[in-house]
Amino acid sequence: MTSGRILPFDTPDLVPKSSNAIAALLVGCSMITSTTFGYDGSMINGLNILPSYNDYFHLNTATTALNTATLYLGGSLAGFVWGTVTDWTGRRPALFWAAILTLVAVVLQTAAQNVGMFIFARVLIGFGTTASGITGPAFLAETLPWRQRAWGLGIFNDFYYVGGLLAAGVTYGTARIEGTWSWRLPSLIQGVFSLGCLTILPFVPESPRWLVARGRAAEALHVLARANARGDEADAVVLVQFQEICDTLEYERHEDAQLSLRQILRNAGARRRLIISATCAFFSTLAGNIIASYYLGTMLDNAGITNTTTQLQINIILNAWCLVVSIFGTLYADKLGIKTTALVSTGVATVAILLVGALTKLYGTSEYTPGIYATVAMIFIFMGAYSFGWTPLLYLVPAEILNYRIRASGMGFFNFVLNSTALWGVFAFPFALDGIGWKTYMINGTWDVLVLAFVWWYWVEIKGLTLEEIDAVMDGVKHSDAPDVELVEKGDVKGVTGPSS
Repeated sequence: MTSGRILPFDTPDLVPKSSNAIAALLVGCSMITSTTFGYDGSMINGLNILPSYNDYFHLNTATTALNTATLYLGGSLAGFVWGTVTDWTGRRPALFWAAILTLVAVVLQTAAQNVGMFIFARVLIGFGTTASGITGPAFLAETLPWRQRAWGLGIFNDFYYVGGLLAAGVTYGTARIEGTWSWRLPSLIQGVFSLGCLTILPFVPESPRWLVARGRAAEALHVLARANARGDEADAVVLVQFQEICDTLEYERHEDAQLSLRQILRNAGARRRLIISATCAFFSTLAGNIIASYYLGTMLDNAGITNTTTQLQINIILNAWCLVVSIFGTLYADKLGIKTTALVSTGVATVAILLVGALTKLYGTSEYTPGIYATVAMIFIFMGAYSFGWTPLLYLVPAEILNYRIRASGMGFFNFVLNSTALWGVFAFPFALDGIGWKTYMINGTWDVLVLAFVWWYWVEIKGLTLEEIDAVMDGVKHSDAPDVELVEKGDVKGVTGPSS
């Protein structure tokens, strides 16, 4: 079944000839996930501060946590099924239906009449956005030019803060509206990103690796040429990549390369891929960022800042700061490599969150203004350190580490870990903040030390490699006789003379 027939359009001629334009459209189309998640987190952060939202639903600690956390219940459910959907339909159709689901859910959330309806809508939003999170990174990793892959996957999750900044501004503005539209309007605007994805989809090609896997090699070569060399199918770099893809997928078709769950657990390379991907999801979710992302109001209350307007203003500034730092992190992640970037980010964040805990204990109940400002400064340093590393790495790592045969299902597993971890984390943290206050940060900082040690011990470095060349790092052997793309690009070795398939 072809990708175009699943969609309500079949428009291959609309794909631009410019490789840079294709790259920009691919990133723009796939960013729906992180932008919607970022908007949602910042929006809920703002709504949790708004009296109109709390009064309408008569919220307490339990229902506040439930309203916030159920987004990730839907995400966990999507993790079970959407990898299969992505492999069956193709990357473009899977993004299309994920965007449609998210739009329907946004309408239901905006129209919510009670807590039950609001929670149901948020489960659907979580399903739709996580479905995009499974498909989008796989789509980018497989279709972007290899030199732009790390940048594209990094900037993909940087859009989390674009959504967060927009939501912070929207909730700050709608706080002055009388009645329920002060929280309904921010919810309605959440659907804009899905509409943007649907608008861009006709102008992007299908994944060349998915096309090769479906026996459509000629179309795959055409897409590779469009994405890498302005349509030149005789380009040396294009031909080498095409041979790597065909050879590797041919190897993966062999019976001994078909990996069931039992085989994955017994295969050292596949097992390591899944463990690195899962720990990326687990560590990035429990670094301490959940507190600032969803319960900034409580965090600032504990720090000594209780004014609603001031808290909303800090929410705006914090999202803008995180966006800028995450872009710097994206630019340097490809230069430093995934392992070094994770170590730098976690190291600084660990120190910062421990200082947040110490300063909150010392000055949270006082009126000593310099102490309160120091606490807020440490919150900004913590979130900046997190944004520098974990924001670009979150989707970059699994999309690159996982090979084709387990990429879509592996992204589903990754998103299941991500969402199930966030589900209990988002639900539990408000109780922790209420119960033990500043000690929450100290416990989280101690956990981050363990994260630092594990990344240093277990993670591997993959910078400067194509997806097929990463096999040599993970499996100990490259499954193609084609020379490395970087050597061909530099002119150190000759490329291949024509398609191998």
